[in-house]
Amino acid sequence: MNDKNSNIYIRAYEPSDAEALLALHLNNREFFQLYNPARDESFFTLETQLAGIDKGNDARSQDKRYPFGIFLKETGELIGEISLFEVIRGPLQKCLLGYSLDQRHNGKGYMSEAVRLVVEFAFNEAGLHRIEAGVMPRNGGSIRVLEKAGFRSEGLARKNVKINGVWEDHQMFSLLDEDV
Repeated sequence: MNDKNSNIYIRAYEPSDAEALLALHLNNREFFQLYNPARDESFFTLETQLAGIDKGNDARSQDKRYPFGIFLKETGELIGEISLFEVIRGPLQKCLLGYSLDQRHNGKGYMSEAVRLVVEFAFNEAGLHRIEAGVMPRNGGSIRVLEKAGFRSEGLARKNVKINGVWEDHQMFSLLDEDV
């Protein structure tokens, strides 16, 4: 997805993105590990990244998950990931939102732009009604991204996700199609 006023664009991964995706994860391994569940060493291989792209494309075709790469318009460099996952249809019509950005590009507004683009996709193309996101309370940058996008805090999910062997609380946010 592309917006002419944006510095970035998002799109579904292609197999040719595997090397850049691996480099993104290797270059940000310690940084991403602060906020993500532990990853097995096999995650940091080209084969696993290729398999993940294939799995993501399969999930997309089954309306279960929508992974996107975040790319700089100027250079085409892959600088992050954003995903709508745990898509639930029927009376709920909702999903979860997750994202990560190369540490070198934090604070430049790129993730705010990517969230705006994926929200447009969720509500206008995927036909969802609600997007939920959970953020560890100490991750102020991510909280600001969600608030800028219009997400509202709904409370604290205690010991919600196991991160680095510790059950971490998550501040829960939501955005409804009628909010945008």
